[in-house]
Order: sequence, then C-alpha cells, then structure tokens
Amino acid sequence: MQVQSYLFFDGRCEEALNFYQAALGAEVTALMRFKDAPPQPDHPSQEGCGPAQADPEKIMHASFKIGETQIMASDGMNGGKPDFKGFSLSIEAPNEAEAERLFTAISQGGAIQMPLGPTFFARSFGVTADRFGVGWMVIVPLPDIG
Repeated sequence: MQVQSYLFFDGRCEEALNFYQAALGAEVTALMRFKDAPPQPDHPSQEGCGPAQADPEKIMHASFKIGETQIMASDGMNGGKPDFKGFSLSIEAPNEAEAERLFTAISQGGAIQMPLGPTFFARSFGVTADRFGVGWMVIVPLPDIG
C-alpha cells in the first residue's frame, strides 16, 4: 500500500510545477489539462470536468517526483486562493549545505516559520511555507535518529 500527497493549487498548479522544478529539481511525470478530458454525453454536468470550463488550459491532474517521492497536483476548482493547512511536506537532506540550498530555494517568496539550524534532534532543521502556502520542513537528521 502507498499513501501519496495530492495538492490542489486552486488555479496556480502550472506555476507551482515550474517553481518546484526550479527550486527542488522536480520532474513532471504526467500532466493532463481540463481540455484533455473526453466528452461526457451521459453526464453533461461533467463535460470538461465542470469548474475548469472557463479555462481549459488549467491542469486537471499532474504527477511529479521530488527525489524518489511522487506527488500529485491539480488546479482543482480554480478559485486562485490555495489553502494548505494541517500538514507539511518534509525533505531529508544529506548534509547541511544541501539543506541550506533546498531551504533557501523553497522559501523564496514564502514565509520562514523556523530558520534552518541545529536542534537537539537534527544536525539541521527548518520550517517554511512556500509561495503557495505549502508547508515544508527541511531536515538533516542526526546519524542515530531516523
């Protein structure tokens, strides 16, 4: 069994994918726009998958990889105000230099909540929200703590 994150960017998905490619080296592995959805003659309310009809270029579904982790994303309802609450994505860096690079990149245009630095449980740890409001934790764990 596998559990994956599915992020809804409320109309900013393509911008987010481009940001994650530049900041984290993300690789987009699948992308389907609302205009790519087949007609639904038996269900007219699902024609073009509903709320995206106003902008068929918006992303209905995308998958991207950061390292070995697959994340899914969508523009969702396209309202323009993504709201990410109650979770954070965590990135384990191999060393402090890479943690600094990742933390700086993902924080660009966002809001640092806890600056990156040593803690009792990690060689380096920091918490930030990116420009879309997605929470991120970057950590270099201590050798004996996983």
